[in-house]
Amino acid sequence: MQYKIVCDSGCDFNEKEKLDPTYIRVPLTMTVGEEEIIDDDSFDQAAFLEKVAACPECPHSACPAPGAFLDAYISAGDVDVIFVVTLSQKVSGSYASAHTAKQMYEEEGHGNAKIYIIDSRSAATGETLIALGLRKLMDEGLHIREVLRLVTEYRREMTTMFTLESIETFRKNGRMNGVTFLVANALNIKLVLYAYHGEIAKYTQAVGMKKAIDKMIAKFVTQVKNPENRILGIMHCNCPERALEVRDKILEQVSFAGVYIVNGGGISSLYANDGGIIITA
Repeated sequence: MQYKIVCDSGCDFNEKEKLDPTYIRVPLTMTVGEEEIIDDDSFDQAAFLEKVAACPECPHSACPAPGAFLDAYISAGDVDVIFVVTLSQKVSGSYASAHTAKQMYEEEGHGNAKIYIIDSRSAATGETLIALGLRKLMDEGLHIREVLRLVTEYRREMTTMFTLESIETFRKNGRMNGVTFLVANALNIKLVLYAYHGEIAKYTQAVGMKKAIDKMIAKFVTQVKNPENRILGIMHCNCPERALEVRDKILEQVSFAGVYIVNGGGISSLYANDGGIIITA
């Protein structure tokens, strides 16, 4: 069975997957001041972080229009199945755009592929691991119903946690309580956050990034189910040494089937900010 996997650019890929024609990425856009930046393969993280740091205004993101998803579906060509993996619909309109595009694809007769849209209920490596899992299951020759069942089960048991050097972008975009931010910023408190049914929730906090990471890891290793059958995903924003340190600390306590470390793309860099870490399994 021929298939393609369409992902919005909240899904962070390494070069191998970016070059793999199985995957089609649909970019979101970011606005920094008066400049609009497309989150595609031309994204320059270093330049982007400099622009964000220098801009007094809060950067914003916008989900792809339905037409962008429709173009991706059409570009998939003559395939039997198109899977679509999006950012959590609780934090982005990407999922809704993907559905509108599906309706356009079917009503306008652009092709005969069956389109299945999956809300990752996560972001970054949460999306990545779902996309990688879809490919693995399809290449094993499983029936579509079984693939969707297993992916749904995987998503239900998925654990995503993160800690950031700064939560200012979250606050300015209305995703974090202002009082929480002011207290955290004044006292150098770093929050440990997690994905809860597609939304962002606070787990705990610590003074300084090192203690926050240690608390995050301590909780993470107790939450992960069947780690021996799961990939450990680590997204970092411009801090590869920190990502390796997090990997080593986790693997000292729990064994995984593999590890996927990736430097964040545009959307992850926008919200994680310089030094942020997201872990998923």
